[in-house]
Amino acid sequence: MSTADSPRPPVLEKTGASAARTGAHAAAPLPDPDARPVARAGRFWSARRVPATILALVLTGASGLFLYDVVAVRAGHSAMSWRKELARGLADHRLDDTWVLVGAGVAAALGLWLLLLALTPGRRRLLPMRRPYEGVRGALHRQAAAMVVRDRATQVSGIRSAHVTVRRHKVKVRALAHFRDLDQVRAELSQTLGSTLTELGLARTPRLVVRVRRPGKD
Repeated sequence: MSTADSPRPPVLEKTGASAARTGAHAAAPLPDPDARPVARAGRFWSARRVPATILALVLTGASGLFLYDVVAVRAGHSAMSWRKELARGLADHRLDDTWVLVGAGVAAALGLWLLLLALTPGRRRLLPMRRPYEGVRGALHRQAAAMVVRDRATQVSGIRSAHVTVRRHKVKVRALAHFRDLDQVRAELSQTLGSTLTELGLARTPRLVVRVRRPGKD
């Protein structure tokens, strides 16, 4: 993941009655980052609007077309040619036919894909934060977390540049050191970034992997 793009702000979500009490708690002090969370911080679920819209449009179009043809036949008109060909093809092809198996495989794959979308939360770029207040959920974008970690890394003496990759369970830092002993730089960098990850207030502090090398060397 690149850290050169513009940062993303934390995501806040209010649930239940807490949304109605926003004005009353507007001047409340910020929660202690070391305080014990009051609720479990689960992942944010995606609305899946695009797949749901596509599926709804396809089903609506197909249902409308079949309904129109059935009504036309009931009104005394002949059935559409595509429905006749479809009925003839279904009657002629056996279940072990290649095209029947291919169509069944495609339909099964699409069904499994829809089930996967329905059962998984998505929004993997949002890292859930601790919940010090009941009914309020927060998340930090991976890109914003990566920029914070990279800025802290470049403040360590001896670090020339740093590239940070943030994932759900691991933060990988690759840094270039142009002076000082590499072991000393690595130890100070690990200590500094470990404290930084704790200060981010994430629900689950990711594991830190630090790699330090000289410029021009692997």
